Amino acid sequence: MFCMGASDFSKESRFLPRRGCFLEGAEIVRRTVVSDQQDRIMRLFIEEAKEHLDTLENGLVDLKSTMKDPESVQEMFRAAHSVKGGAAMLGLDSIKTTAHRLEDCFKVLKDGPVKQVDQTAESLFLKGVDTLKDLLGRLEGPFGLRNEEGEKLVQQVMPVFAQLETHLDKLASGKVQAAAGSGTPAAPTAGAVPANFAVEVMTLLKEMLQVFKQKESAASRSELTAVCIRLYKLGGKIETWQNLVKTARAAIVNPKNSYKVLAPLIIKELKEAGDLVQGGKVKTIVPSKNLLLLAASPKPAEASAPAAAAAPAAASKQVALPAEPKAVVKLLLKTFNKKQLSEIAKLLVQAIKSSN
Repeated sequence: MFCMGASDFSKESRFLPRRGCFLEGAEIVRRTVVSDQQDRIMRLFIEEAKEHLDTLENGLVDLKSTMKDPESVQEMFRAAHSVKGGAAMLGLDSIKTTAHRLEDCFKVLKDGPVKQVDQTAESLFLKGVDTLKDLLGRLEGPFGLRNEEGEKLVQQVMPVFAQLETHLDKLASGKVQAAAGSGTPAAPTAGAVPANFAVEVMTLLKEMLQVFKQKESAASRSELTAVCIRLYKLGGKIETWQNLVKTARAAIVNPKNSYKVLAPLIIKELKEAGDLVQGGKVKTIVPSKNLLLLAASPKPAEASAPAAAAAPAAASKQVALPAEPKAVVKLLLKTFNKKQLSEIAKLLVQAIKSSN
């Protein structure tokens, strides 16, 4: 009968895996799985947050018009609330705090007695959203969002939210002369533009050009939108000028539009429009087809192509639709936001009616 002594067993055990090795390996696997899950959750949060930012920016481009649709205001409130909730779950305190303050301000519009807003409110809301966008851009970057960076941005934007809340209170109480209390110059009335309007426009366009020369990032796009706000206010209540600036801003906030395409087109059109305002020809100011395409199209313009050719090229890619209707629907939902889909639906209904 074969028997193994204690010394023999000790020798053999050298060739058997130790229990500690099994436990260590299991812990490594567990940590890897948890890390992968956290990465997936973070990526999902970033993608959803981008969609919510699109909702906020689309509503704020012309907040006065958005206020006429309670459902749009409710949608903006929900967007800020969703970003706040997701950030809280992931421990992203700076994003949570910024989104929470935005949510509070949108709640005033949703539930409070504020029936209409002015340019000051619109500008302050945009500054808050731009900070949120900057935080998200840093989070998505290669180094992530560092706590000290987030805290610094939050400290910078807190006075903006305090200013916005004070201004909304004044609007609610009927004190519409909020520009003096907020430290923001009151927008001039229709036609009351500065005597040297074209010169002031060129000064701001030079600032914009310097930012266009920087590296493309959420922070630099935020700087560009800030210049757009100043250009918007410079034109007072000249609707054609403000519409052009809004279109330029919509093209700028789309991260898929390269600076090489945006810079020459936007600088040229705003300069020419500034000269037209100076000459009293405001009715002739209209955004070009290329600028409209860049503002509405989610497709990136080719950075190497001239501006005149890049936008049509981007648009032409959207024409190639799948043969299956369900696939077309999926493509449309993925490509366009709710407002764009609504406009497309209206155009389709009109086309069908006219063809009958």
